[in-house]
Amino acid sequence: MTDEQWERVEPLLPTNCGRRGRPFSNSRMIVNGIIYRYRTGIPWRDLPRERYGPWQTVWKRHRSYARRGVWDCVLSQVVAQADSAGKVDWTVSIDATINRAHQHATNTTRPDQDTGASSNYKNSPLGEDEPAGHGIGRSRGGLTTKIHQVVDGNGRPLAMVVTGGQRNDGAIMQDTLKDIYVPRPTGRPRTTPDTVMADRGYTSGVNREYLRDHHVKAVIPQKKNEIASQKKKGSKGGRPPAFDAEAYKGRNVVERSFNSVKQWRGLATRYDKLAVTYRSATVLHAILQWLQI
Repeated sequence: MTDEQWERVEPLLPTNCGRRGRPFSNSRMIVNGIIYRYRTGIPWRDLPRERYGPWQTVWKRHRSYARRGVWDCVLSQVVAQADSAGKVDWTVSIDATINRAHQHATNTTRPDQDTGASSNYKNSPLGEDEPAGHGIGRSRGGLTTKIHQVVDGNGRPLAMVVTGGQRNDGAIMQDTLKDIYVPRPTGRPRTTPDTVMADRGYTSGVNREYLRDHHVKAVIPQKKNEIASQKKKGSKGGRPPAFDAEAYKGRNVVERSFNSVKQWRGLATRYDKLAVTYRSATVLHAILQWLQI
């Protein structure tokens, strides 16, 4: 982190003042060590000790922050600062990217389905933050994991959920949108965008009804079989949903955001056994994206 970025992040990080144990020290060095590890994709044990200190300290701090939802809270505050300055475009895009899970991440038991890992800002009890399947599933590419992400109109992440690679994108749309949480100086935090843009994988009656109930404009093209089915029913098929083709041209910002995510080798390939720690790194990456504005 640059000096300017650290000045913004440091006040948002927790301290152990008044608690038992050794006081937190060298927080900037440790956070930089976490970033370095995910940026390069090296094993934790290979972190340069002379620059970042003992790898155990860096790992424990990362695990503690992930379990307590620290990075989620930091992200919400950083986005809130941008929102108060009018720098958040609430025409959002949503999509998912699939990543291979390394063998070091897959030697755990996994059920056929699990809900995946989402944010921890609601302070769930310890032990209940990790999904049963660790966000790893079997797809055509083998054992894989998926990052579902919603970004603002400028391609900066607002929320992310980690699931197994076999999970359907559209089925996780609501969970991902529910993770948007932007506090405001007065009143309730903002949790819904103005417009949601998504590809055909997200078109379904359930998703469109959810967006309609929350007064969110949907910019989602229909599948060919949906169009054919409606035409076959004639007047009973109902009116086709509105689609703004011009606005849809801006959906590619989420793809560009994933390009940035995969510059971090520790995210492009998953080495973490726990979905919560892996997702926490994606949140840290999102924080750095917002700190650049």
